[in-house]
Amino acid sequence: MRQRSLIAITAALSAGALTLTACGSRDSGGDKGSDSGGTVVTIGVDAPLTGDLSALGLGIKNSVDLAAKTANKQKYVDGVTFKIEALDDQAQPSSGQQNATKLVADKSVLGVVGPLNSSVAESMQKVFDDAKLVEVSPANTNPALTQGTDWATDKKRVYKSYFRTATTDAIQGPFAAQYLVNDAKKKKVFVIDDKKTYGAGLAGTFTEEFKKLGGTVAGTEHINPDSKDFSAIATKVKNSGADVVYYGGEYPQAGPLSKQIKAAGAKIPVVGGDGIYSADFIKLAGATAAGDLATSVGAPVEELASAKEFVANYKNGGYKEAYEAYGGYSYDSAWAIIEAVKKVVDDNGGKLPDDARAKVTEAMQNVSFDGVTGKVSFDEFGDATNKQLTVYAVENGNWKAVKSGTYSG
Repeated sequence: MRQRSLIAITAALSAGALTLTACGSRDSGGDKGSDSGGTVVTIGVDAPLTGDLSALGLGIKNSVDLAAKTANKQKYVDGVTFKIEALDDQAQPSSGQQNATKLVADKSVLGVVGPLNSSVAESMQKVFDDAKLVEVSPANTNPALTQGTDWATDKKRVYKSYFRTATTDAIQGPFAAQYLVNDAKKKKVFVIDDKKTYGAGLAGTFTEEFKKLGGTVAGTEHINPDSKDFSAIATKVKNSGADVVYYGGEYPQAGPLSKQIKAAGAKIPVVGGDGIYSADFIKLAGATAAGDLATSVGAPVEELASAKEFVANYKNGGYKEAYEAYGGYSYDSAWAIIEAVKKVVDDNGGKLPDDARAKVTEAMQNVSFDGVTGKVSFDEFGDATNKQLTVYAVENGNWKAVKSGTYSG
């Protein structure tokens, strides 16, 4: 387990503020707040705040809120007050696109954290890029979002305003395959996905690596994400002789799928990516979920020295919902925006320039700080330079970390 010192987050929380003048207007990319006497900068949040994936979405929203409040409390950017505007995309691309348009229309918005789903991100990227409004996702893992549709053979950055703090499925899928073959000694997998951008992409990178390592694919199936009856597929899994199931998708379907596979008589683990790493998966899967596995981005937040202050502050913040899988990454995504705003204000003599959005997007490329999840910085594609991943297993009704590391490809 990589342990990281508290130096970074402490610095981020208590660093001396710049000497800035309270300046700016809605026209210059900020809202001159009458209450604070300074400039109000809005950080937009787009996530599923209602519906099946709301547990993850609310964790994202709350963690961004904590980052904004922390920056304000510490006067991290003197003369600037941060607030958030959280919009619900219900995990639907069409809603995400509408939300992107709404956030672009608010001139005080200088950065957006989100979305959760890669399919939603696809609908938002161009809207933000056309407006030169920076977007930092704590959760998107589909490689094409940063490296283009031909990422496997010809990487090309498509949108300069898009960044993410989560690592990609080009790493996550193979990482799971390596664990199953080398550590869990699994040889025969049944692969299922939900046909969505995230799920299908993750299943694809997993399958390629699993076969490369000498494993056999016993069968493949696609499910309807709107269904909860997977009995027919469960029977196919049982009859295939597979010793493990890999599912590309999210916990609302993965939980019932796991439960029905066990009920069909296949007493084998169901494995997925960060989309199933939620307490709600265990609730949906029931007692037979014991032994199921999930990979998730980063190291366990609870075990990182650099995250102790975040965990304590989140608890003291009185949030009703857990920060879930992406809490630390959401905080770091918001803090990256705050750092970029600070840089832009500092470079402009203590006030926001007229082209604040473009300048913040430009500054994001070189943002680098020690955050909740470790070192936060971005490569030439806007991808996180932190490639850490963790395998979790369901034990005694909870997720327990069983191995952390990086993909060795």
